[in-house]
Amino acid sequence: MLTIYGIPNCDTMKKAFDWLKERGIAYRFHDYKQSGIDAAKLKAWNAKAGWEKVLNKASTTFKDLPAEAKADLDEAKAVQLMVAQPSMIKRPVIEIGDQVLTGFRPDTVAALEKAV
Repeated sequence: MLTIYGIPNCDTMKKAFDWLKERGIAYRFHDYKQSGIDAAKLKAWNAKAGWEKVLNKASTTFKDLPAEAKADLDEAKAVQLMVAQPSMIKRPVIEIGDQVLTGFRPDTVAALEKAV
């Protein structure tokens, strides 16, 4: 089964939910604001998608960090930031089979259509 990770009130998440519902695709939703996210899960996503795609540097939360928090950014530091503030994780993250898809763009949709 497909699992979609994110927060429910995000516009991109709403688009993803609508897309899945329109196609009758069953999914499990993990709200990481409510349920959190652990470092092991983030590291697994990073191994498949790359930490640079999992970390949302365009998020307001990331942009509002002090410069020293963003300095010398690497995977370990990115994981710490995302565990502490899940709003920094790209939305949605979609697990389907052994694939991890980040965001909801045309390429994500194309990959989902092939996988479901």
